[in-house]
Amino acid sequence: MGSVRDFRPIFLVIGILLITLSLAMMIPAIADGIASNPDWQVFLAAALFSLFLGGCLTLVNRSSKTVITVRQAFVLTTFSWIIIPAFAALPFVFSDLGLSYADAYFEAMSGLTTTGSTVISGLDNAPPGILLWRALLQWLGGIGIIVTAIAILPLLQVGGMQLFRTESSDQSEKVLPRAAELAGAIFLVYFGLTVINFFAYWAAGMTLFQSVCHSMTTIATGGFSTLDASIGHFNSPTIEGISTVFMILGSLPFVLYLQAVRGGFKALLKDTQVRWFLGIAFCATLALTGWLWANGDGNLGHSLRLASFNAISVMTGTGYSSADFNLWGAFALPLFTLIMFVGGCTGATTGGIKVFRIQVLYGTARMQLLKLIQPHGMFTMKFNGRPVPEEVPAAVMGFFFLFILGFGLVSLVLSLMGLDYVTSISGAATAISNVGPGLGDIIGPHGNFQPLPDAAKWVLSFAMLIGRLELFTILVLLVPHFWRD
Repeated sequence: MGSVRDFRPIFLVIGILLITLSLAMMIPAIADGIASNPDWQVFLAAALFSLFLGGCLTLVNRSSKTVITVRQAFVLTTFSWIIIPAFAALPFVFSDLGLSYADAYFEAMSGLTTTGSTVISGLDNAPPGILLWRALLQWLGGIGIIVTAIAILPLLQVGGMQLFRTESSDQSEKVLPRAAELAGAIFLVYFGLTVINFFAYWAAGMTLFQSVCHSMTTIATGGFSTLDASIGHFNSPTIEGISTVFMILGSLPFVLYLQAVRGGFKALLKDTQVRWFLGIAFCATLALTGWLWANGDGNLGHSLRLASFNAISVMTGTGYSSADFNLWGAFALPLFTLIMFVGGCTGATTGGIKVFRIQVLYGTARMQLLKLIQPHGMFTMKFNGRPVPEEVPAAVMGFFFLFILGFGLVSLVLSLMGLDYVTSISGAATAISNVGPGLGDIIGPHGNFQPLPDAAKWVLSFAMLIGRLELFTILVLLVPHFWRD
């Protein structure tokens, strides 16, 4: 058994990830080279620096044969999601955008966690390399999140995630035999959906470059756009419709796509988590459509178009916008705040509390009510037709408590920095739920996070990280007992 303080296998993996990141940096370098933009030198320098350090880490630790233990997996997951944005931020710092390192780290963390909050304005005139790098970060972060959620978090039993262990004793439940094969198959599905989305956007009227960038950030439910006005720039019902469909597809469990490919699409519709997700999305859209229609928008079709796109975008944590929903009145903002917390399904690219946890919380409350009515009754909570292990509801309630506590503390810290109530509350909610835009005039859909003080950007970067890694993964490292062998 390896000691939790044996960092060699951890640094080996981080070295490999840095080499991968350096290779990814060559893509925007080529794009800037083709566009004759001098930023290609920035990307090349950042790529060589990342390659050098990644290569050193890999070579120094390559003799490490230690199998990574569960506790080392906690350290690896957290360290990799802190270190990779530090290097991914380098092109932002050294480009002509005039960003501080706090700005650049915030942008990189927002990209890799597929949050979609930004500090960059004037996107319409930004260099192509920077726009492509933002999209690439979200796309790479999206596949990283899916693999983490399927291969690592269930083993760590974080917040009830043990429900999704693929090493089920029932062989028929195994989608693919090994985690590496599973990750490879999921990557192919992820890549395939991105390509289909690209062709759909291109056919609907986006340019080739816009289609590439938006297809990557849609399927990753990230929401970085190449335009300040986001999807609203196109004013196209077709593009909004395509975007809505692919935001939903990015929010469903990717393991189910593999089952659907093998055994038909009934696997998707049979899953109770998928049905709950679609049900919540339908109810939110219906409520918002009714509100917009009743409050001045006489065209029901237009109300439905606005409501469906923006509600799905916020609920899935994508964060695209087609209108300034700050102006939609008293009912819309609380609704958006609530659905921000929902997120999507487990094993997808979305953030938030996750639908399966909402199901477990509902089931726990329902069982408590039934026990009040029938004190001697025997009740079993089920998920997808199978009994939920006893430890799962406790883990989910622990996660929910930490999620709300984290949201509250981040809100208080932001308010101590002089931010107004709406900015503090929505900034904390959008960061910990990995949504993107907040509410209000500063960080709303027509603003960005640039005016915030650097200290607030560091706090929000940390909030994005803990939200993305399901809180327990990071907070367990702060317990002194964790580091004892």
